[in-house]
Amino acid sequence: MMRSAITALLLALVIAAASAFTGTPLQISRVSAAAQSSSRSTLVMRERKCDLLGKTANRKARVVTFSHKRIHKVQQVNLQWKRFYSDDLGRRVRLRLSTKGIKTVNKYGGIDAAAKKFGVNLTKY
Repeated sequence: MMRSAITALLLALVIAAASAFTGTPLQISRVSAAAQSSSRSTLVMRERKCDLLGKTANRKARVVTFSHKRIHKVQQVNLQWKRFYSDDLGRRVRLRLSTKGIKTVNKYGGIDAAAKKFGVNLTKY
């Protein structure tokens, strides 16, 4: 009796351990009904990257100390959340742009012209 209970418990443990590594990630959803209706989720980890220009961090930067040691550091992109009104879509779009990306939008006269120039689909935002 005791031996069969132990084997059943071990079998259940092995099945649970095997199913944990099948590649199906556990998804915890704390999203409101409004966020579920849109394509944007509140808990999505995004890369630190400009949505318009594609600028990413400079991972090759070095700091030279007083003793002349060269230490590597990461220079992050100055990203800002910015809302623009899109005339083509008839609504506002919220983008994560670098400060150079914001200047680029101002240079082209609007988000629609800048997105067309750099091939960005604004319907995702």
